[in-house]
Amino acid sequence: MFKDVMVHLDGSEEDEFRLRHAEAIAAGGQSRIIGLYTNSLPEYAYVLAIQSGLAPMAPIIQLEERVRETGDRAISSLTERCKRISVPTEICRVEERASEVSTLCVSKARCADLFVATAPYQREELPIWDELAEAVMFEAGQGIYFVPRGAGARPVRSVLVAWRDTRESARALAVALPFLKAATRTRIVIADAPAATQEQAKDLVAHLARHGIKADVAAIETGGKAVSDALLNEAHGMGADLIVMGAYGHSRFRERILGGVTREMIEKSDLPILIAH
Repeated sequence: MFKDVMVHLDGSEEDEFRLRHAEAIAAGGQSRIIGLYTNSLPEYAYVLAIQSGLAPMAPIIQLEERVRETGDRAISSLTERCKRISVPTEICRVEERASEVSTLCVSKARCADLFVATAPYQREELPIWDELAEAVMFEAGQGIYFVPRGAGARPVRSVLVAWRDTRESARALAVALPFLKAATRTRIVIADAPAATQEQAKDLVAHLARHGIKADVAAIETGGKAVSDALLNEAHGMGADLIVMGAYGHSRFRERILGGVTREMIEKSDLPILIAH
């Protein structure tokens, strides 16, 4: 059971979708939803203030004040929205220079069981929080639940676990246990797997059974298709409500390299994805 479900909020229309998913995750348990509202202050304010003569101080101060006022209005609206949620809620405000927001959010996320965020990379015109999502995914040490943009929430009854014989897959499976215990169907899917990994899947089924989770295994061949496409086809074929997988690669913030399958799944999926690294 997830005790603390943290959900990213930014005052945009996506807040409603993220909150609905967070509420669905927390429903029926003794869970708490922590809304993490982020409001990025202008980076260049410090630069212009230091380099006197480039611009007067008054417009700089006024710009920052407007950003903070926008944050005040968003917090007021979110506070009213959270009153309609059936589980205890609180809102934490992160208001800092853009370069500091992701680091602060990672620190906050480490004090929760799960972090709910809008899936990055799905709309190029809205890249503002991609870095935040990557930072939490790779640095927080907790699972991150990605909501496809504009996706409605529904109970998680059927789960696809994309398995590889890696630390990341094992980590994702462990984080996902509360979902798997509540689900009525769990399928472990192995794409283009060697015989040893397919044999290992039997141990996974036995391990999950000791948690009270009944799982089956599907070994699929991609036949030259992208692994992401094969996994999504399998997910839709079984009527999955959630995909669970490990995150491979490194943060774009660090090395501008993100594992191909991980990024493709996040970009393409119209289903929520729980990812752990």
